[in-house]
Amino acid sequence: MIRVGFVIVALAVFVAIAGPFLSAYDPNAQELARRLEGPSLSHPLGLDELGRDILARILAGARVSLLVGLVVVTISSVTGMFFGSVAGYFGGRVDDVISRVVDVLMAFPGILLAIALVAVLGPSLRNVVLALSVIGWVGYARLVRGQALRAREFEFVQAARALGAGSPRIVLRHVLPTAFPSVVVQATLGMAGAIIAEAALSFLGLGVQPPTPSWGTMLDAGRSHLFDAPHLTIFPGVAIAILVLGFNFLGDGLRDRIDPKMSQ
Repeated sequence: MIRVGFVIVALAVFVAIAGPFLSAYDPNAQELARRLEGPSLSHPLGLDELGRDILARILAGARVSLLVGLVVVTISSVTGMFFGSVAGYFGGRVDDVISRVVDVLMAFPGILLAIALVAVLGPSLRNVVLALSVIGWVGYARLVRGQALRAREFEFVQAARALGAGSPRIVLRHVLPTAFPSVVVQATLGMAGAIIAEAALSFLGLGVQPPTPSWGTMLDAGRSHLFDAPHLTIFPGVAIAILVLGFNFLGDGLRDRIDPKMSQ
């Protein structure tokens, strides 16, 4: 399973990087006379409602999806690791305050909170990243907090404290490394969630704005042509499903490798 996931993710990264060289068409170039044309030799995935090549737009949309996922996961994981390690290591009132903030944010459905934030800030790629990061760090914080609570009782951590090592050094050198494998698994699965969330926000018109290609906006544009030109929604939907499945396979495989007991 992990190999399948790795192959899918690696292929998606290659497609995102080499996309301009894999298609002979500009993703925004229009052939209005051939609009809604189905798959053909010249356009393997057909043309959309404005006569734009769907394959070229899917390749360009892969860059948007992976970029959003990577930035959101990076910001969320770093923020969550910081607050989670601080809460778990110091405990007391610091832990109480951070834990209550995490509980409040986790009480709201993530996608609804993201929709509300983007609706207030305005639709754009930057605001999508910001909204998804605001709701994404809490999962990492809770995960790292649990690891830090356990790690601070380890003998080598207590020995470092007895030798006079400062709290920042102990957290960075001894506590966080124990949580890093779990964070990697969470980040891999988080990529899948971020890709779906970005596609959902773009589908609702709150994400990437035209003419920038996005799989979510492509699905939205194809809704009115489900019967006369179903390829407008089929191919972007398949692209989302395959990429999300690849990250889930990769995350599940890494989790089984790190903790074999969880696979039983």
